[in-house]
Amino acid sequence: MRPLVATINLHHLQDNFRFLKQRHGKQMYAVVKADAYGHGAVKCSQALVEDADGFAVAYLEEGIELRKNGIAAPIVLLEGVFSAEEYAECDRFNLSPVVQNQRQLHDFLHYDWRNYVTVWLKLDTGMRRAGFMPTDYAVAYHALRKNKAVKKVVKMTHFACADDLNSLFTVRQNKIFDTTTQNLSGEASMANSAAILAHADTHRDIGRAGIALYGISPFTEENEFSGSLKPVMTLTTQVFGERTLRKGEAVGYGSIFRAEKEMRIGLIACGYADGYPRVPSNDNLF
Repeated sequence: MRPLVATINLHHLQDNFRFLKQRHGKQMYAVVKADAYGHGAVKCSQALVEDADGFAVAYLEEGIELRKNGIAAPIVLLEGVFSAEEYAECDRFNLSPVVQNQRQLHDFLHYDWRNYVTVWLKLDTGMRRAGFMPTDYAVAYHALRKNKAVKKVVKMTHFACADDLNSLFTVRQNKIFDTTTQNLSGEASMANSAAILAHADTHRDIGRAGIALYGISPFTEENEFSGSLKPVMTLTTQVFGERTLRKGEAVGYGSIFRAEKEMRIGLIACGYADGYPRVPSNDNLF
């Protein structure tokens, strides 16, 4: 058997979540998209079910998987739906879609909902990937509130530079959000991992803990928060081959590394097909 093992410490996951939720101070959703960032969405969600106020996934199939494995807490689809037909599955599995563009809004309003639904309405405050522009946001909000099936509308946005503590762009996005939504009632969700840790003024009703939940710092540089998180995944393997390089000999893709002296190197059972970055792998010799 290939000696490469990823070990997931669910106690560290729980500790990270509790720390982040305490830091935020209000509701906290665990972001478990992309199979919980490769950590196992079902197991991670089950470990957090007593602490999390809800869960966030990227798309429909991820939400359905959690429902089929016993997760009853609120689940939001961060990308929304990709076709009008998917709203029927949201209805069936009690999933909360994000609405972030006119097509999604049109299809939402024209679907005949069987059950009450919570919808998250995304505002583009500057990231420019998705969301309604500030000039169009209130119209979309009121259209949803008029729909008899809508239980509540959660106002949301996403930060572009919260991980850069030297940037003022988060302050700008925060002001745009407040100005746009000041007369629109209901819960709000703004803070991602970096904002939960470093931008207290963005802590609204619901935080969304993503990368930091897994013990990975969201920041571009080390800071006071860097030691507050516990690594959830440990990757272990073994050296299964070794050789000696003579001074001046190169090794690895592109012959990037060149021995400055005679040295002994080892080959481990792990590569970029396993998720280990290809470029840095040329610089790590054992």
